[in-house]
Amino acid sequence: MTKPVSARTLRPTPRNLALLARKLRAGELVAAPTETVYGLAANALDAKACRGIFRAKRRPANDPLIVHLYAAKQLPEVCRPNDSARRLAAAFWPGPLTLVLPKTDAIPAIVTAGKDSVAVRVPAHRVFRQLLKLSGLPLAAPSANPFGYVSPTSAAHVRQGLGERIGFILDGGECPIGLESTIVDLRDEATPRLLRPGAVTREQLEAVLGRKVEVVKRHIPVASDRAQVAPGMLTRHYSPRTPVELHATLSVDDAAYAPREAFLFLQAPAGRRPRNVFSLDTRGDLRRAARGLFAALRRLDEGSFARIHVELAPGDGIADAINDRLRRAAAKR
Repeated sequence: MTKPVSARTLRPTPRNLALLARKLRAGELVAAPTETVYGLAANALDAKACRGIFRAKRRPANDPLIVHLYAAKQLPEVCRPNDSARRLAAAFWPGPLTLVLPKTDAIPAIVTAGKDSVAVRVPAHRVFRQLLKLSGLPLAAPSANPFGYVSPTSAAHVRQGLGERIGFILDGGECPIGLESTIVDLRDEATPRLLRPGAVTREQLEAVLGRKVEVVKRHIPVASDRAQVAPGMLTRHYSPRTPVELHATLSVDDAAYAPREAFLFLQAPAGRRPRNVFSLDTRGDLRRAARGLFAALRRLDEGSFARIHVELAPGDGIADAINDRLRRAAAKR
């Protein structure tokens, strides 16, 4: 029997970054932090290396990967950018925005689920950018967790999920945004489509493009074998094992009557609270709530609760991204 891999967790020292860049060039996998969540990186030009991502995550082949670049000037190497893409790149890169564009032949079919388009972004996280620069490669990097589970926002989360399936974890601390990137489909430049909300909001996109951005609300059943145009479009995703129930508002009184169930508030309730009451931020700041959402869902999933009740975020903007993840986490199996 093959002995399980035990991932080495490395700090982002110059020596370690150089080592991991060599590993990536050799076709190996490296889990590394981005500003959104931790990604499981491989050489995006190497089909064999990218197949390793799918094996490690147990990810279906119809769910494509995002390709990460060091700089926007590399876009023509992997895709065919248009004017809208160049405008959004100038406004938001490096940053948490992914663009879907027609791909070049350099990108293997395994990366794009066989489609003729590719999802691409330039990340902002200093450590991941160093890895991109040192490797000299575009890196395919979906979230570094078993497929469908809550996304990882720390090296410890990666080790819990993939520690025996991969060789290396680069520990760059906790991810500062905590939700996956916004995804915009720009294959038809005249009709930009928001496929997944994130920290870059629809209002910000429309301000730069000077036109409306269509919000895609139809999502794909997990059991479907239809190829997706971008990741993060399944009805059920980012999901703890414990059932999740969503509410417009939560009540501390309800929590007191259900001690075996967890209640996750956006803002910490005032006064004395039962031990099964938790919050994402003391003041209800939505950016901080987004940053801690996945870590909170993981902690509660490990808490032997029968159910997790979660309060939806009010408003739009970053609230759309929070609620998108919560609705997929709560979707029925």
